[in-house]
Amino acid sequence: MIPEKTETLKYINEGSVDTPKGFQSGGLHCGLKYKNLDLGWIYSEYPAAAAAVYTTNVFQAAPLLVTKDSIQNGHMLQGVIVNSGNANACTGEKGLSDAYAMRKLFADHVHLSEKHVGVLSTGVIGVQLPMDKIEKGIESINLEDSFTGSFEKAIITTDTMPKHLAVQMEIDGRTVTIGGAAKGSGMIHPNMATMLGFITTDANIDAASLDSALKEITNQTFNMITVDGDTSTNDTVVLMANGAAQNKVLSKEHPEWSTFIDGLTYVSEQLAKKIARDGEGATKLVEVQVTGAKDDASARAISKTIVGSSLVKTAIYGTDPNWGRIVCAIGYSGEPLDPSKVSVALGDISIFEKGAPLSYSEAEATTYLEQENVVIKVDLADGTGIATAWGCDLTYDYVKINASYRT
Repeated sequence: MIPEKTETLKYINEGSVDTPKGFQSGGLHCGLKYKNLDLGWIYSEYPAAAAAVYTTNVFQAAPLLVTKDSIQNGHMLQGVIVNSGNANACTGEKGLSDAYAMRKLFADHVHLSEKHVGVLSTGVIGVQLPMDKIEKGIESINLEDSFTGSFEKAIITTDTMPKHLAVQMEIDGRTVTIGGAAKGSGMIHPNMATMLGFITTDANIDAASLDSALKEITNQTFNMITVDGDTSTNDTVVLMANGAAQNKVLSKEHPEWSTFIDGLTYVSEQLAKKIARDGEGATKLVEVQVTGAKDDASARAISKTIVGSSLVKTAIYGTDPNWGRIVCAIGYSGEPLDPSKVSVALGDISIFEKGAPLSYSEAEATTYLEQENVVIKVDLADGTGIATAWGCDLTYDYVKINASYRT
């Protein structure tokens, strides 16, 4: 359960990317998937400052390249068109041509400049888009049919649930809203995670500040989740700010900059955790908290190594408090540490302290691992670096889902 308020932030029940002023979103079925919604869109009434972060996979999908092209042209977007069921990745020149065609079709349909439209896709790699279906789908879009829920459903693939939220805060006496939606369940291992993230806000903020804020926050949130160690060809997070709240222009020099950053961090972190919890076949959300590292970068590397360990993940699924797997992952993280200082706990149950095992109740630790949310705490006692990473357990169902992904 997400709390109603977090200090200066008000949580909006059922909020999403269309909650901020001036934004609309929707989704429909165009035939890329059997029956389910598979074509979604976001539209802003006003041109919005835009920023994005992308997968580090060398094989970057065609739509990602088109979105890069749009944002690099003035760092502005006013619309995004997204399809699921087909990644349009590793599809050559035709795939790139089709992605540009998607951009033009949506831009023409909603009367925007092509350069103000982003394009994203998710689904099976190596299959050409059925552009006849895409074209008919885009032609069927009616911006007046915007309602919360359809966009989120249109972008998912193996996800078991849509992922969205929104928060509000006061800046310059104005109500500023940040909304977000994401998809992701498998092939999740940043940098980045098969995930797509969409964040909208009616805040008035300059593009350079928006870009630096997204990059910094992504490293603390979306880049701190892992499900299976695979980094997708299509991973992207897009952030749009249309200024409809009419606050004074936000930048690092603004006295309430930290309030906006808190909101953006909260939305990003909650979406990241929703993706981790919805890992393919997962039954538990696993959170790894590392303190006392040499620096934050080292803490991030160690926390992601632990949460990404197949042996740790399977132990958690089997409710086996096998601290040896956790310590082993710490040791092969490649980060500097003194083994004699390392301590480990499952929740509040200390199981390993200063390089040696502790006497603890196996039954109590097993019961703890039966919870839906499991926290592993690691103290390296060797510095001030801290980080938190999120992942999930590894189950039989993960193998079943991915063994027949294309069928």
